[in-house]
Amino acid sequence: MITFYERMSDLFAAGTPFVCATIVDTQGSVPADAGSKMLITSEGAFFGTVGGGKIENRVIQEAKAMLRAAGVASTSGKDDAVAKFFEWSLNRDIGMTCGGSMRVYLEAFNHRAWNITIFGAGHVANALITLLSKLDCRITCIDSRVEWLDKLPESTKVRRVLLSEMKEFVPEIPQDSFVLLMTMGHSSDKPILLEILSRWKDVKYPYLGVIGSDAKAARIRKDISEAGLPEELSKVFFCPIGLPLGSNHPQEIAVSVAAQLLQVRDAEGVANAANAKAPPENAKASAANAKAHPENAKASAANAKAQAETSEAHVATKRAE
Repeated sequence: MITFYERMSDLFAAGTPFVCATIVDTQGSVPADAGSKMLITSEGAFFGTVGGGKIENRVIQEAKAMLRAAGVASTSGKDDAVAKFFEWSLNRDIGMTCGGSMRVYLEAFNHRAWNITIFGAGHVANALITLLSKLDCRITCIDSRVEWLDKLPESTKVRRVLLSEMKEFVPEIPQDSFVLLMTMGHSSDKPILLEILSRWKDVKYPYLGVIGSDAKAARIRKDISEAGLPEELSKVFFCPIGLPLGSNHPQEIAVSVAAQLLQVRDAEGVANAANAKAPPENAKASAANAKAHPENAKASAANAKAQAETSEAHVATKRAE
């Protein structure tokens, strides 16, 4: 027989946002005992029960509202959108003939999944995915080489996608995803990037990065111009990627890139919580968003102006293909 915790584990593994509802206290006549549990997704009841009827319908409505709110809540994990107690008089508040009352605890899980999409499964991508898989995120890796996809770490957080034409996956990228292009080289990165940029007016990702050197960045800017795309699109992605630290070893490059992703994610979260997210071209004017701007991400807000040209050269060389 399938247990409650087995179904809860299934939701965790799938990365499905859900709410766990638990009756923590009851008084008088009630349709379910303290300790009764239920799992609710955005589609409604998933498993378990807290009494059925009107009270269960109210719990489902509150759970769905929590999932919607949790999607834009602060990353602090302390917001009411993430966990909340409800206390209802079944007669007065719910409209049931039962004369009792219930106290129910609702807690949202997987509510703010950090989506990361990585094109390419080579050495640096493998090292990065191995590192990121230890964090609370969902990773999708796309490559045309099954033997490289097979080398990725085994994790329920990692999805492998085999495609001969990797750019075909672009329409499937979640709009809130952090996107990295780390394929075999410029010739395979280029069509994916141009496909993404051609849709930028409608879909703007919070992070877009292309592995490579300053020379590659210049080549990309020329590609954008030759493709007839707006010049301002040359400023919406990072290239080189990663913070200016470490060596050119794949593991250390992975650390520098992961650090940059966290930096941008947290700056993004602060801006969203304040309801004051600035567009990329205005990011320098916002203290909360300064670190999210590609031109500023090579150094923290405190030392960006002091970043030496030698550090820039080191990063460019380290990211070179």
